[in-house]
Amino acid sequence: FFTNKGRVYWKKVHEIPEAGRMSRGKAIVNLLELKKRERIATILSVRDFKEQQYVVMATRQGLVKKTELSQYSHPRPSGIVGVKIREEDELIAVRISDGNQDIFLTTQRGKAIRFPESQIRSMGRASSGLIGIRMDSGDQLVGMETLREGDTILTVTENGYGKRTRTEEYSPHSRGGKGVLTIKGTDRNGPVVYGYQVTDSDEVMIITGHGKIIRLRAGDISIIGRNTQGFKLIDLGDGEKVVGVAKVMEDE
Repeated sequence: FFTNKGRVYWKKVHEIPEAGRMSRGKAIVNLLELKKRERIATILSVRDFKEQQYVVMATRQGLVKKTELSQYSHPRPSGIVGVKIREEDELIAVRISDGNQDIFLTTQRGKAIRFPESQIRSMGRASSGLIGIRMDSGDQLVGMETLREGDTILTVTENGYGKRTRTEEYSPHSRGGKGVLTIKGTDRNGPVVYGYQVTDSDEVMIITGHGKIIRLRAGDISIIGRNTQGFKLIDLGDGEKVVGVAKVMEDE
């Protein structure tokens, strides 16, 4: 478990209570010894801490960092530092890579950048990282991926619109650039809340602030170019906004 403050915690899967779809679940503070104002940013499922594998991280302010996976192989109940987080920043995404992939970053205002992972040198756990994308004032990072060729990028906005775009439409650039448009920012769309890669066979759940969830097959979402607005994916009530999107990892 990686928290917004950059700390890392462990839990065996069998130690997490299993429950039905309609249950509320168990509070994470009852499972992990979280610090004050810590919340879970992302979760990784790791079976083996192999050599030549890396943990790639991204923060809200556009910093990226790469650390060898083996540096996280010794769990402590109180957690360890996974990345040094600067003031007014927070960790938003973590992925495992083989060191040779491309990194893809998406911002709230609809910008995206793709650059080779080789442009990020491997660092220790307590370092803070490097600039991944330079954003305009008021913008922030909402997504980070380690790309697989042939997949598509699913972008979803706060007002329930979205689209898929082929990864080939995003040419690699140098780390630290300003990126290119990945979806048109309009009043109709609202800010971007999700920008991650999916395959035709993936399913996703779109979640609203009012607790509504819709489950969609990614292959049913149209593939269109970068410089477009997208289509309506979910009907929202007055004042209702999309707050999150999650991949369905496995059918029940």
